[in-house]
Amino acid sequence: MSPAQQLPYGTWPSPIRPQDMPSGSLRLSGARFAGDEILWAEGIPAERGRTAILSSASDQPLLPAPWSARSRVHEYGGGAWTLLGDARVAFVTQADQRVRLLAPGDDPVPLTPEDPRFCFGDLVWAEDALWAVRETHGEPHTTPARDIVRIPIDGSAAADPDRIASVVAGSDFLAFPSPRAGRIAWIAWNHPDMPWDAAELRVADLDEDGRAVGGIRVAGGHGSGADVAALQPEWISDDELLFAADPPRSAADASLGPARWNLFRTRISDGPAASAPELLFPVDGDTGGPLWSLGTRWYAPLADGRVLAVVTNGRSRLVMIDPASGAVTELETPLTGDLHIEDVQGERVLLSGAGAEVPGGLWLLDVDERSLSPVRGGEVGGAPGLRSVARPMTFPGPNGEVHAFFYPPSSPDAEAPPGELPPVLVLVHGGPTGHVTGDLSQNAAFWTSRGIGVLDVNYSGSSGYGRAYRDRLRHAWGVADVQDVAAAARGLVDAGLADPDRIAIKGGSAGGWTVLCALADTDVFSAGISRYGVADLRMLLAETHDFEARYFDSLVGPWPEDEQVYIDRSPLSRPESLTTPLLILQGSEDPVVPPSQSEALADALARNGVPHAYLLFEGESHGFRSAETIERCFAAELAFLGQVLGFAPAGVPPLPLS
Repeated sequence: MSPAQQLPYGTWPSPIRPQDMPSGSLRLSGARFAGDEILWAEGIPAERGRTAILSSASDQPLLPAPWSARSRVHEYGGGAWTLLGDARVAFVTQADQRVRLLAPGDDPVPLTPEDPRFCFGDLVWAEDALWAVRETHGEPHTTPARDIVRIPIDGSAAADPDRIASVVAGSDFLAFPSPRAGRIAWIAWNHPDMPWDAAELRVADLDEDGRAVGGIRVAGGHGSGADVAALQPEWISDDELLFAADPPRSAADASLGPARWNLFRTRISDGPAASAPELLFPVDGDTGGPLWSLGTRWYAPLADGRVLAVVTNGRSRLVMIDPASGAVTELETPLTGDLHIEDVQGERVLLSGAGAEVPGGLWLLDVDERSLSPVRGGEVGGAPGLRSVARPMTFPGPNGEVHAFFYPPSSPDAEAPPGELPPVLVLVHGGPTGHVTGDLSQNAAFWTSRGIGVLDVNYSGSSGYGRAYRDRLRHAWGVADVQDVAAAARGLVDAGLADPDRIAIKGGSAGGWTVLCALADTDVFSAGISRYGVADLRMLLAETHDFEARYFDSLVGPWPEDEQVYIDRSPLSRPESLTTPLLILQGSEDPVVPPSQSEALADALARNGVPHAYLLFEGESHGFRSAETIERCFAAELAFLGQVLGFAPAGVPPLPLS
């Protein structure tokens, strides 16, 4: 093995090129057992990010181009496909939001009418019927109507929308349709709540026409002096229901700390009526998370009565719960992040997730044999030392401890001169309820293999540490998050791990907002990268979609009573504070953060004479999906940081700065 070259940080040669980045991180959207086959949905960057349905039994997609399975319910979608009891698949067509039925060897046929008002998501096949959440749009800037519906699979509703049976309505938002034995359970919430703030588990009987009657609240919502967010109802018998919720701790469980999403069970009797929820597994960890994407699952009952659950406290782990005996067994796997349970077949379980030493993928777990094998992804490539392994770190901050993961520079072929400190890129996740877990990541390795450290921060408001940690951001968005990322960056400098004059910050969406506020309000960062970031809260409030239309009540304050707070917090309201070089990346079709925000930001930087670049990607939405866009973004980001922080990265042309 040849000795490592001694080269300045940021200039190390790396085999991970910008054109490798589109395929570097899988974008999976559900998986199902189909007899001996395994089906899953995956974004295909080389095909403009379309979501294909693939099979372990074939090299050819089950859902071929140009079809794409993606829902727009709540804008973020989720549950865009499901497997029927046979080999057929029902899916939501991205282009027109119609539900279609796909049988092997046939073209998809429509099940819902051609009507631009309708979107469908959270598809579920249960009780020999197809269930979904339907969103019906009216005039612009009005709240869409939402209901849980039953869609006939004979195609009769394709021409007659009245054939779609409305089962449950009456709430602003609905999720997790869960029918069984003449009843249905679901999750509901209303403006101004977000589903992680307060959401109800409800149960109703189904009448002879299959419509809900006599609905009751089982758990969650507002009451008893605390807000509770219920999640993911799962029937384990005709009259027994599991769910996740985060009520205040009882006196007996107070030693476990503040409220977390734990598992409960209740019995449902005629009426319907529900027994008092029983805490199934008290633990200082979350079995649950923010419901941005419909259909997300954090636990699953097995056929023999046991329950497999994800428990997250910073990083994640798997546990097996025996409700009959109360026994809890931890299942050791390398998966510690972004861990979800996709499907169960006997003792076999499909998991999606990643770990500190394995990249993200789809995995097959045999819970009795304790064997785990990758179905898609999950394999480490490249020479040893090419991918940096994250170190969990905790820093003191004005709001309390700040959790983060640091990826130090790492290369098998290069090392820095003695005494040089590395430039560091601070990453700010979106949400702002997102959560990072220090997974083995090509996104991080792109930077660390070039001699640029990466600090991934779980700032106040992040999930994965309980409600109290999330609530630290309440009415403090643009303040507490900024204080936390600045404290983490300073802590890294104090630890001797970063060059204080070469710290940059990057984030997208809500993370982009934190980037802009941090550049405006601190002197910690020398450069910033904003992907579709929020720059003006009033503009966002006027233009954003219904799901997040009242989110800012809790993040900032009630509107319009706190209008002055919205003005004072927004970087565009004080353009004189924008003096740090900035790269702005924006999709032309973004309904969440429209291009008008980025355009106004670029104009302000130009007036201030600040070096910047604004790149607009035609056809892209909120979150970039096409291979060309992803490649151009990483190349531009690397060139930008090299120009601003003073190093010459190999393999990318300079980026013109205005």
